[in-house]
Amino acid sequence: MSDIIHLLPDSIANQIAAGEVIQRPSSVVKELVENAIDAGADNIKIIIKDAGRTFIQVIDNGKGMSATDARMAFERHATSKIKTAHDLFALHTMGFRGEALASIAAVAQVELRSKQANEDVGTLLTISGSRVEKQECIVCANGSNFLIKNIFFNVPARRKFLKSNDTERRHIITELERIVLVNPEIEFSFIENDVEVLHFPAGNLRQRIINVVGKGFNQQLISLNVDTTLVKVSGFIGKPESARKTRAQQYFFVNSRYMRHPYFNKAISNAFNNLLLAGESPNYFIYFEVEPDTIDVNIHPTKTEIKFENEQSIWQILHAAVKEALGKFNAVPSIDFDTEGAIDIPIHDPSRIVSQPKIEVDPNYNPFKTSGRSSYSARSNSGESYQRQNTDWEKLYEGFENEARTNISEDQSGTIDIFSSDDVDTKEQIGSLVKEQVVHYQYKNKYILTSVKSGLMVIDQHRAHIRILFDKFITQIQQQKGISQRKLFPEIVELSASEASIIPYLMPDFAAVGFDLSDLGNNAYAINGVPSDLENADAIQLIHSIITTGIESGSDVKEEIQEMLALSMAKAAAIPYGQKLNEEEMQRVVDQLFSSPSHKYTPDGKLVISLMDDNAIDRMFSK
Repeated sequence: MSDIIHLLPDSIANQIAAGEVIQRPSSVVKELVENAIDAGADNIKIIIKDAGRTFIQVIDNGKGMSATDARMAFERHATSKIKTAHDLFALHTMGFRGEALASIAAVAQVELRSKQANEDVGTLLTISGSRVEKQECIVCANGSNFLIKNIFFNVPARRKFLKSNDTERRHIITELERIVLVNPEIEFSFIENDVEVLHFPAGNLRQRIINVVGKGFNQQLISLNVDTTLVKVSGFIGKPESARKTRAQQYFFVNSRYMRHPYFNKAISNAFNNLLLAGESPNYFIYFEVEPDTIDVNIHPTKTEIKFENEQSIWQILHAAVKEALGKFNAVPSIDFDTEGAIDIPIHDPSRIVSQPKIEVDPNYNPFKTSGRSSYSARSNSGESYQRQNTDWEKLYEGFENEARTNISEDQSGTIDIFSSDDVDTKEQIGSLVKEQVVHYQYKNKYILTSVKSGLMVIDQHRAHIRILFDKFITQIQQQKGISQRKLFPEIVELSASEASIIPYLMPDFAAVGFDLSDLGNNAYAINGVPSDLENADAIQLIHSIITTGIESGSDVKEEIQEMLALSMAKAAAIPYGQKLNEEEMQRVVDQLFSSPSHKYTPDGKLVISLMDDNAIDRMFSK
């Protein structure tokens, strides 16, 4: 039998390895920009076209490469940062495994122009699908200029699964934000389709954070700085009032490297305990500096998951540092006693003679005395037994039994069964509910209770209103019939770069539902009008919520984007828990709910109606 095991060709092996490192155009941008930072550049320019599908260019003014280094850089596991195994535990740079350039060259067409400052000419290297096509000397600027064309041109299956240009563009901006936040001393420019979209000038850390997330954050940042023998923790946390329910600005960096760490995130959340409303998350930009040999950054291909040697100790340090920062800047609310109606305590005066308080008692008072005569005296004097005063409490229950029976009979005659065993959703049953006058009861300002022939129906008032408003908003979006209510004073919403990138895609649907937004530049928008149904809603918070949902869902289908927009608006405008409703309002909610074709569940699949049938109620009282 012949041998069947053989070595893969380098081109195929590189394509397989590229799948771990290069997942989409944003991965290319990340790797090239990190290499530019490692090369000592202080000015980096990123240029893309078609969201990086066809064109990605990264230009830096770093130290550049010689002709030999330029050729060797595209070989797998070629690196200038590791010579011995010990170097793995003393890393201070981004890339070190020598896989990035080899992986990029395996799935794209690459042109590299690079020149060192002490050389007269530079090098031009052209590679396509891991195959070197040309290398020659040219005249070029100091530093490196990488041009990546047609990513995944030779892997059509990978190219087919790329998302829309808008989604891929957002991923690129997200990766770029993580890099610029940890390198404030470097100037970055981001150009898309020949237009400069983002520009981050060199400055200090606070200025860089404001440039990334918006000027509105400037007054919300609290500085953090703790230096211990284990770790140095610095950066900023957001004040409690800046917390968000969705997509809070949360960044961890260790030794200038972005990371995700749920365990440390819990430390910050605990420090904000009792300062945030339920469901809110704090904003933070935390930077750790530790000895390189106490962390392992090589446990994940993208190096965003990092293992710490002293995790528990650092958790305690971080938690204490955040608590201290909140207290130092008076972010923790102080105790404010309400003095209204309090006793006025005079100042102690030693020379003042204090008189002893006296107790006055009415010796003639008799609690048992009725009609001017003491029953106790009458009993003791006459020897008659004490007779309890007639309080006539029986009168309170007169007619109660008859009234209850009358109400029961009326209630039974007026019930409507919309949950019959044959068909619970027939139009006749829904129509009968609308026509009949059924008395509703609101339980704990949260649920609407109403009687039906088969038992007791419980309706979640908040979810029911979400269902009603969603149907209304989605119809307005599809029919372009939203009514806008102009605001007397426009509100300004400031967005981060990644948030602002989704606004143009959502703008037609915003206008269809009644939002009037105008672009002010620098990722800021003026809210000139809101949908008429959302006059009392927090427009800025709603815009953030809609954008966050769109980014997290990553939807590319127009219909899904419209449903997301309608659902976000419905949740913002729906009747909240705790709001008291009168009979007319409850009747309106019930009528509108059952006119919906999907009245049992909210658009996101949560139960709206629950029924407790008669048999279940009878079993509760069977003993």
